[in-house]
Amino acid sequence: MRHITIAVMLAAAVGLVACASMTARNDMTFFVTSAGSGKGADLGGLAGADALCSARASAAGSTGHTWHAYLSTVASGGTPGVNARDRIGTGPWRNAKGVVIAQSVTDLHGSNNLTKQTALTEKGQVVNGRGDTPNMHDILTGSQPDGTAIAGNVDTTCGNWTKSGEGAAMLGHSDRTGLDDSAPAKSWNSSHQSRGCGIEALKATGGDARLYCFATN
Repeated sequence: MRHITIAVMLAAAVGLVACASMTARNDMTFFVTSAGSGKGADLGGLAGADALCSARASAAGSTGHTWHAYLSTVASGGTPGVNARDRIGTGPWRNAKGVVIAQSVTDLHGSNNLTKQTALTEKGQVVNGRGDTPNMHDILTGSQPDGTAIAGNVDTTCGNWTKSGEGAAMLGHSDRTGLDDSAPAKSWNSSHQSRGCGIEALKATGGDARLYCFATN
């Protein structure tokens, strides 16, 4: 009888842990993707990027949210550009462990709580940063520090997220660390351009085509 009681208690404990994990995932409203699309910065445009965020969230057990990638696009062929800050909802946003990383869009682009320890993947894992091997802190954004698209003739979005060869994209540092103490080096969303749009070019500066994903509801 004692063995049966212990077994029941262990099963109950496992169930509580599973419930707690599921609750944490359903509370998650922000994450860095644990992997990219497999095609470098060719994400299939914004729709493909959003689908990638949704798939990663679903695989992690998150339900009930609409997910958008934090990406800007530029005007092209009569289609207006899109600002990353305008497509992610209003917040607040919590990581996979329930830690609030920003209360609002203004907070996110100001004094947010994004660090190497809080910019977690959908699995609750820390993303490799500067000093780790391999470094994977370069996150695709195509954005200025205020979360808006970058005007001009220079490619900053890998052809609005459809290129996996030549081109470039603006990247942010998920660990807020770079080669020096300058503002760009510490920027989570607007640090430097990539060397290209293919996966090898992205790896060359410390990334693998990961995205920031935000729940819009």
